[in-house]
Amino acid sequence: MTKRHGYALLAALAAVVVLISTAIFIGVGGNDENLNEAATRKPRGPAAPASAGTWVGTWATSPAAAEPNTPDGYAGMSIRNVVHTSVGGTSARIQLSNLYGNRPLTISHASLALAAAPSNPTAAAGTMRRLTFAGNTWVTIPIGQSVISDPARLNVPPAADLLVTTYSPTPSGPVTYHPHARQTSYLARGDRAEDAAGTAYTEQTPSWRYLTGVDVLTTEARGAVVVLGDSITDGITSTAGANRRFTDFLADRLRSEPGAPRYSVLNHGISGNRVLSDGNEFPPDNPSALSRIGRDVLRATGVQAVVIELGLNDILRTPQVTDPQKIADGLRQLVQQAHARGLRVVGGTLTPFGGHRGFTPRLNAVREQVNAEIRAGRVFDEAVDFDEALRDPAQPLRLLPRYDSGDHLHPSDDGYRAMAQALNVAYLKGSAPAEL
Repeated sequence: MTKRHGYALLAALAAVVVLISTAIFIGVGGNDENLNEAATRKPRGPAAPASAGTWVGTWATSPAAAEPNTPDGYAGMSIRNVVHTSVGGTSARIQLSNLYGNRPLTISHASLALAAAPSNPTAAAGTMRRLTFAGNTWVTIPIGQSVISDPARLNVPPAADLLVTTYSPTPSGPVTYHPHARQTSYLARGDRAEDAAGTAYTEQTPSWRYLTGVDVLTTEARGAVVVLGDSITDGITSTAGANRRFTDFLADRLRSEPGAPRYSVLNHGISGNRVLSDGNEFPPDNPSALSRIGRDVLRATGVQAVVIELGLNDILRTPQVTDPQKIADGLRQLVQQAHARGLRVVGGTLTPFGGHRGFTPRLNAVREQVNAEIRAGRVFDEAVDFDEALRDPAQPLRLLPRYDSGDHLHPSDDGYRAMAQALNVAYLKGSAPAEL
């Protein structure tokens, strides 16, 4: 071999090393633009299962804000998030977010297990799994970005509680979280990520932290329906720990009813959410539906259909939108973005709020005009009439008393069940958008 040929061979080998290194880096920590690609490619690594199936989101939540008073994150503490599956599978992987952090977030230990009992921090015997990220037991998530773990073999049942635990050894800046989880999660001092016993988890919390999604490799579901909404979708007044949100009742129907599409249900409701306006700060807390649909809906693992329940907060919250066409146009923009991905969209009418402290005849007139647009078929592919399902026939501007949580705005558990029953699940089938 000549010296020139030797140099050429060395250069080629160096280029291959660079390409491999780059591919490994991209697999570890992706921004929002490449998460969907990461979510849909074949699982790899030593934990990857050999069985067939499809990756589908079984649980999800939207990062809503930076948690107040967490300038150093939860350094030196284990966070055990409790989440409820909508479909089962033979392997699972998680998504973690540092969207609202101002420093890189290092997770040095993460685990996944089945809960021994509902809402309990103790793991079921034999189910604790250490999670890896591109083969490593640790991961550093850059500011504003997210990461998906490697798959872990675990038989995940439908309608079951999972324990997803993370440990961060160093200060990481404000915590990306979702308040109003209607689910008790837990905190422990020190690295207790793989503790099967829950005895160290003495601090309870009503929020989810860092965790934004759990996917399963499944033959039970053919895809996912994503519900984009506000506090009514968030289930803010449902019984805590009982999984009685509108989306939980919908998941029950899709698992059990003959002829229903076998989809998981991903809840992307944020309390106080609006179609048009973001919250304060940067990145915005409580981002508008228009600004988050790409992240929360279009890149959801296995998404096949979308349900939208939004618009009341645009009317009620400052700055109040009193032009119904602006709200309807915003909803139509959401539909157009979903159509660009070939997704069919079912949208809900805006529910009654008579008796609520924010009620005025003028604001109610805006709600009714938006509803008229929806019922006329000028907004969504199909409509579900949440207004009709929940209102009191004797006082149609109000919720039916047994569907009213007591604040005259948010449904009770029975009200959430009525919402799920009102949705014609046949509307969720098919991907071709209708002509509007």
